[in-house]
Amino acid sequence: MEIIKYCKALSDDTRARLVNVLLEYELNVGEIVQVMEMGQSRISRHLKILSESGLVDVRRDGLWAFYRASEEGQGRMFLDGISLLMAEESDLQRDQNRADKVIRERTAATRQFFDDIASDWDRMTAEVLGDLNLGKEIQARLPQCSCAADIGCGPGDMLEILSRTSDSVIGVDNSPKMLELAEERFSEDASMSLRIGEMTHLPLRDWEADCTVVSLVLHHLARPIDALKEAGRVLKIGGRLIIAEFDQHENELMRSEYGDRRLGIPREKMVGWLEKARFDVKSVTEFEVNMGLVVVLYEAEKK
Repeated sequence: MEIIKYCKALSDDTRARLVNVLLEYELNVGEIVQVMEMGQSRISRHLKILSESGLVDVRRDGLWAFYRASEEGQGRMFLDGISLLMAEESDLQRDQNRADKVIRERTAATRQFFDDIASDWDRMTAEVLGDLNLGKEIQARLPQCSCAADIGCGPGDMLEILSRTSDSVIGVDNSPKMLELAEERFSEDASMSLRIGEMTHLPLRDWEADCTVVSLVLHHLARPIDALKEAGRVLKIGGRLIIAEFDQHENELMRSEYGDRRLGIPREKMVGWLEKARFDVKSVTEFEVNMGLVVVLYEAEKK
């Protein structure tokens, strides 16, 4: 019986602790080792048991593997049934605190990376995109509207494009240096609002924007779907969401040199996330660029 399999998988203190952490976060083995304060071989052995039982999913991404509690099927039903019991265990809270610290350190490292390369960002982007004029392609899909937002705006290239079709523009980024560069460009533009914040906790009110652009930033997130749900929160009903994202690939250089956490996102996964976030996908367009990569443009409407 399935319940016997699941109970056996959780009949070990370490595996119960692992599941408790992975219910909240997607982590790689190195991060899990930090949280659990155990050796990698021991952690890998327990992860293998949990993944074989169906309680933990493994996402292979190039040379890396990321683990998270199963999100679908009978395994998820079982985990939903025990999650409240696990939340009441004080011993498990210590693991959660360490996991929170690991996530904060990861976020800080990502922010520092973008601060460090901010002045060189345009050149790095051009190296990847080659002849593709991504701004022009996005502009052709923008509606005339009152308020548009660029989530992960960087130094502000897309903000200028949004200003051509919107009465007011909001730019959000978690890198202070990136926002400083954007501020230099738009310091005298009263229609431009620059805000520091995370894509998963946007500094925008509910329904504040008519149109939102998310360009080549979702692959930096552990859970892109959380950012899509946030984009849905700040968009008005019928609002337009335009996403530019790399299709799944195996170019590890994008991780080592460009700070990517994910090697792109499969199209079917992105469409599924958008539907879960209550968007109606209107079109999907592909563009081949440099380094063997493909940029995919998604147009979606908030239901």
